[in-house]
Amino acid sequence: MVNRMHPRAAPRAGFTLIELLVVLGIVALLLTLAVPRFFPSIDSARETILAENLRNTRTVIEQFYSDTGHYPDSLDQLVEKKYLRALPLDPITDSTASWIVVAPDDGSKGAVAGIKSGAPGNDRSGKPYLDW
Repeated sequence: MVNRMHPRAAPRAGFTLIELLVVLGIVALLLTLAVPRFFPSIDSARETILAENLRNTRTVIEQFYSDTGHYPDSLDQLVEKKYLRALPLDPITDSTASWIVVAPDDGSKGAVAGIKSGAPGNDRSGKPYLDW
């Protein structure tokens, strides 16, 4: 005897709309738990990179001063003299042009004694980026 299946009794080949909606609901629930924890870590990483870029560049400026006896005339001079490979990026503004140059007390010794971030706003603790 041959087993003949009725055309409507064929095995299912996909997911039902209800199954898909349940899976999407679970994914959405997991995202609502993970996303709020993700974005503060991005801000924290940017602030860490900013602090490191400021510290390294200030150290290079002091090294230039100790080598030459005067401060550089511009940040580009640090790149030209190979103290830096390239100007560091301000991760808050995503720009190398937003640095604020701090002039030395004695203007005859050069133009760049330090740098500050030109990023607007405050860090996560409420301190302005300009005060870093």
